Amino acid sequence: MRGSTAGLADTLASGSRAHAALLEIADCLFASIVVAPAVVSYWKSTWSLMDLYVLPEQPVSSAAACALFGLFCDLFLCVFQSKLGKYLRPDQGRLTYYVLSRVYTYVAGVACVGAWRGVWNLLNECTGDSARTLLSTTAAATLSLAALRALRNISAAPFAVAVDGPLDYFDVPTMFRTSSREMALYVLDCIFSVTVVGSLVVFVWRGSWALLDIFLYPDDQVRSFWTSLVGGYVIVLVTFALQVPMRWVVARLHGAPRLLLVDFYHLGSFVATVNVWRGVWGLLDVYYFPDRPKLSNWSTHIISLTLLVLLNCSNTILVRGVYIDAEEPAGDCVVFPCHYLRLFFHKERTKKRHRRALAAAAIATARKTEEASFPLQMPEQKV
Repeated sequence: MRGSTAGLADTLASGSRAHAALLEIADCLFASIVVAPAVVSYWKSTWSLMDLYVLPEQPVSSAAACALFGLFCDLFLCVFQSKLGKYLRPDQGRLTYYVLSRVYTYVAGVACVGAWRGVWNLLNECTGDSARTLLSTTAAATLSLAALRALRNISAAPFAVAVDGPLDYFDVPTMFRTSSREMALYVLDCIFSVTVVGSLVVFVWRGSWALLDIFLYPDDQVRSFWTSLVGGYVIVLVTFALQVPMRWVVARLHGAPRLLLVDFYHLGSFVATVNVWRGVWGLLDVYYFPDRPKLSNWSTHIISLTLLVLLNCSNTILVRGVYIDAEEPAGDCVVFPCHYLRLFFHKERTKKRHRRALAAAAIATARKTEEASFPLQMPEQKV
């Protein structure tokens, strides 16, 4: 009997492990094949629309205007995040919350793209695009982020999927995690997080992207974009495949070796990310209505944003907050936040358990009521 019970337990455990592994693989595929192209399409179309409409004949003024608008909006949303979370809640009207929260996402998304485009193009105007300059600025920005323990912030889809949950919809983590009760320090923390850390991330992305333009088939753009796309997805596959052994190794390290290994792993994921983004971005320019830029970019903008909103992961387009390298315990610091299907099934299981608990409570209450209403027997009836 004991043997059969143990065998049944092992079977159930192996089944649950297999189910969890399948969900993890499905989440990785969903993030890579669905979410990442949609996010890149949104960024590409929004960026290109700014090229078309924001002072197109004055590149420096256009970049400065986008940078000021984007950084100011990002700073505003960071400073007042607690107020937004306090007054915009589902319990105060689900429809109102849904509409206003998605408006927030749209404004914040445009602001993020504007800030990146502004800083990116100002760097192009001020520093040029020579390989030596790009290498030096990219290396300096990468080392600065590593010194701040903020290197993981260069990551993006497909290694990050933000589900639009009401619990932390408006949360923007700051570098020093100061409280909004200490307003002066909190505002300074927000300014540092948005301007300094955010700009360093743009430096790394801009330099890496431009270096690929220089060294990866510079005379054949189509071949270059396809190579980025295929190579990027190959590295994505390898990075996800290494996640389990990386968790095992990192959980057994401490101090500087642990932090260095985590940083190298995040750098590998970034190489995959920037290649995927460059490939999707460039191929959209090549194949999707290349002679009609307004139609191409407006349709891409609307379709990608609508898809992400319907999938309930529109916040993935936002670049916000500062996350600290290796701050999670054990090996969790190398787990990419790509929990979409797993969260869905977890919620469904929680709902089923809740319904079963309510049903059991209702049955127990009914039995107690029935027993209480049953007429008491007289002593002679008992005999």
